[in-house]
Amino acid sequence: MAGRPPAPRFRPRSSPNIRFSVVAARFNEPIVKKLVDGAVAAFTAGGVGAGAIDVHWVPGSFELPLAAHHLAISGRYAGIACVGVVIRGETPHFEHVAREAAAGIRSVALATGIPVTFGLITALTEEQAWARAGGDVGNRGAEAADAALEMAHFLSARTFPRPDRGRRPARRPRRSRADARDHKR
Repeated sequence: MAGRPPAPRFRPRSSPNIRFSVVAARFNEPIVKKLVDGAVAAFTAGGVGAGAIDVHWVPGSFELPLAAHHLAISGRYAGIACVGVVIRGETPHFEHVAREAAAGIRSVALATGIPVTFGLITALTEEQAWARAGGDVGNRGAEAADAALEMAHFLSARTFPRPDRGRRPARRPRRSRADARDHKR
């Protein structure tokens, strides 16, 4: 059984006008509610006001990336914590959902530049899922929110001007008609 992740080295304080979001999968909802509670508590402990935390529910873990992408491109959020629970069943459906949710969440973060973090519990049993939703092993929702806070702080401290933004392209010097004629020869 996996243990608790390392504690964040620091807990950056969020500015009051920065918003964060939690995207939660309704499948296995009683367990996911514990993840949402952990994520909201972690954002609050990080200085995010209760009014600056939005919680959005989607049908299942497979839908987390699309919802996160929609929220990320809105420009409203400094970070998004995705939470859900996938419990292994008798078919390979478990692997497909978990793999695609993980890949999709990563893709959203890379495509948008917004920290979109992975608070998805993948467990063999319901008992293992409860242990990761505030039980003996911690709360994966709180861990996802802590990661979103830390990454938002990391990115805001290292904002570099992009070469294709904020500058006008260099203008070519205009040629006189005589220069243009000479150039054609």
